[in-house]
Amino acid sequence: MELGTIYPQSKTDTLRADAERLAHIIMEMQRCFVLRLSKELAPGNVSFPQFFLLAYLDQKEVLTMTAIAQKMGHTTAAASGLVARLENLGMVVRSMARDDRRKVMVCITPKGSALVRRIRQEMVGNLMKIMEYLSPDEQKAWLHSYSKIYDYCQSK
Repeated sequence: MELGTIYPQSKTDTLRADAERLAHIIMEMQRCFVLRLSKELAPGNVSFPQFFLLAYLDQKEVLTMTAIAQKMGHTTAAASGLVARLENLGMVVRSMARDDRRKVMVCITPKGSALVRRIRQEMVGNLMKIMEYLSPDEQKAWLHSYSKIYDYCQSK
């Protein structure tokens, strides 16, 4: 065997092993965060997809049903059901667009914004506890790495 064929295979093996370890870590971290998040969401009977939509609406203020369907990866009909449940909980309101009555606009309510704010504060508190476990350099490296991963995901 040539040395050139061994090295790339070894590099690939190392990359695969690291990716497998990261997959395990990510799954466990998600499980940990999701368990905490579900405890926070349970009293208000808000599902994860509903919460993610609320968080997105909290940033954008008003969205069309079409934009919601695209963001959530749902059909417009499925997005409509998601919005209807949030509307019944008093978290969002729907209205017709002034320029086109066929266009349904969705806006988060103060109650919905308050839930998003409360959950985000809880998440920030949990992340601060984790960050205290890391050195300042590790904290910066973690933020830098996650920022790059976030940018990559947003570009897809």
